[in-house]
Amino acid sequence: MEEPRRSRVIVAGVDGSPSSINALELAARLVPLAGDVIRAVTVWQYPVGFGTFAPLDWNPDELAEKALDQALSAAFQDGRPCPIERRVLQGTAAQVLIDESRHASMVVVGSRGHGGFASLLLGSVSSAVAERSSCPVVIAHGAFQSPELAQHSLETVDAAS
Repeated sequence: MEEPRRSRVIVAGVDGSPSSINALELAARLVPLAGDVIRAVTVWQYPVGFGTFAPLDWNPDELAEKALDQALSAAFQDGRPCPIERRVLQGTAAQVLIDESRHASMVVVGSRGHGGFASLLLGSVSSAVAERSSCPVVIAHGAFQSPELAQHSLETVDAAS
């Protein structure tokens, strides 16, 4: 079986949570190293409780588009630093991001999304993507630190040890 052709796309999983906004910011800083474009991916699925009936006025694509717009605006208040492709897809977040990884140079996800228990260090989506992705995965924990600040932090830790 032939390996899928990799593009210089960094896939960023976006659910509107602070963690996913951090992932977008980090993806933008990684573009010079791993990509030419960010593909911001928002995923939605029908809630199990709906069964086969969904409210007539519920438009999940439209709601997901709005959430993606808000996340992009929050992450890039001073303007978008690079080309950004937007994708709103139906499915489970983990599987969609795993599928997207087949043609990406990297996937960036937040450590915790909107679901689950806030006390967990790693969410189920980020864990599944890290385990099954076809490309490297970066998991954004907390606010992004500039390389200079990160280097200073490492030097401080080394000096203290």
